[in-house]
Amino acid sequence: MPAHTEPTSSPHEPATEKVFGPRERLAIWLLLASAFVVILNETIMSVALPKLMSELDITAAAGQWLTTAFLLTMSVVIPITGMLIQRMKTRTLFMIAMGLFTAGTLIAALAPGFFVLLLGRIVQAGGTAIMMPLLMTTVVVLVPEKQRGKLMGRIAIVISVAPALGPTVSGLILQWLSWRWLFIFVLPIALAALILGILRLPNVGILRKVRVDLLSVLLSVIGFGGIVWGLSAVGESANGEHSIPPLALILVGVAGLALFIWRQLLLQREDRALLDLRTFKTRPFTLSVILFTFASIAMFGSLILLPIFGQNVLGFSVLESGLVLLPGGLLMGLLGPLVGRLVDQRGARFPLVPGMIIAALALWSMALLNDTSTIWQVLASHMALSLGLAGVYTPLFSASLGSLPPRLASHGSATLSTVQQVGGAAGTALFVTVLTIVSTAAAGSPDAVDAHALAAGTRVAFMIGGLAMTIGAIIAPFVTEAPRPSEMASGRA
Repeated sequence: MPAHTEPTSSPHEPATEKVFGPRERLAIWLLLASAFVVILNETIMSVALPKLMSELDITAAAGQWLTTAFLLTMSVVIPITGMLIQRMKTRTLFMIAMGLFTAGTLIAALAPGFFVLLLGRIVQAGGTAIMMPLLMTTVVVLVPEKQRGKLMGRIAIVISVAPALGPTVSGLILQWLSWRWLFIFVLPIALAALILGILRLPNVGILRKVRVDLLSVLLSVIGFGGIVWGLSAVGESANGEHSIPPLALILVGVAGLALFIWRQLLLQREDRALLDLRTFKTRPFTLSVILFTFASIAMFGSLILLPIFGQNVLGFSVLESGLVLLPGGLLMGLLGPLVGRLVDQRGARFPLVPGMIIAALALWSMALLNDTSTIWQVLASHMALSLGLAGVYTPLFSASLGSLPPRLASHGSATLSTVQQVGGAAGTALFVTVLTIVSTAAAGSPDAVDAHALAAGTRVAFMIGGLAMTIGAIIAPFVTEAPRPSEMASGRA
């Protein structure tokens, strides 16, 4: 039996009403702001690649590793965070997360060449991977259930708006300044958050002395790392830019993941699992994970494909291709609190079902884009997708984590964050690979690909995305929630 240490805050007792005062609000806002900054960096390199290739004298395949290595590191570290959150105090883990992110940002800003810049991105990703599970777990621990939907709406802003704003921020900076300023601008914000967290962040939850199973760590590295690396390599391979067959990487990853699952099933009998899979015994959590995967594929796939379509088909500048994604990102940010209130008042399915339908229709509308489309058509399609996804993320967070007992909250949040990374890598790989294959077939050869052929590839990629979200829209009505306290009380009456 694992030994328990003294709780760092009030234990999770159903009979006790949680107090959500100024101290708790400060903790949530600090974690929200910090998570927004670190998640923004996931996609900030997306439109910077051409400039980096020129200034650092690297190939596209090498430059792609600035994103691939980031995703790889995230996918490897995130499964471990469920265990870390149980073993370490909130403030200590926050200091590690923001300390790593700040150090990585400094390394990247001062990097004399490509390999040091790559190292900085890897260190950044180590901190980013810890932040989102820590934020979600803290919300479940601190926030009373009747207020949780509103806070989940703010988390949805972080997880959806921050990646959408990455290309816009990058385009604005690169229009006038060096790529180093992508990191210089972030550095003082990260430092301020780190200092404030050290001084004011409270410790929450109950610590447990959980033994670390090194075999589980190794299998998680092979499993999640192999799958994400393989998916990220698919697009490069389609261009003939990857030396290792992506299918081999994916198969190694699948084998590692199967062994990881087997190992967790054994360890969770003694409460020693690195990632406790008993979360999937709850149907709302399982269905939410499936829908969350579809949403991540749609969001990250569109984020990679629309700038390519805008620049290479419609002739947008780097700044224009970034700015066209800005209104959609802002729309998601504005709708997050509103959707959170709807979840609190009407339940998760009320905004989830129409959100999935709107997102599916938006992707089908993107399948109509061609080389004569206007910037306004691209803008309208992306805003429609953003509108739909705004109604998806908050309900999924609320239904999934709200259905779990507190002891599984850290494992549930780590699972959702892992799904986001694997889904994001899958969406990027799927959309880019389909774009490359179809456009090459339409042109007759890779060297003959023109705007018309690229537009054909774009349409097919978005058709597949539309099909995935349509399946999600069919599943959405079956997502149920745990009974709310008020409903249970009325039932007893």
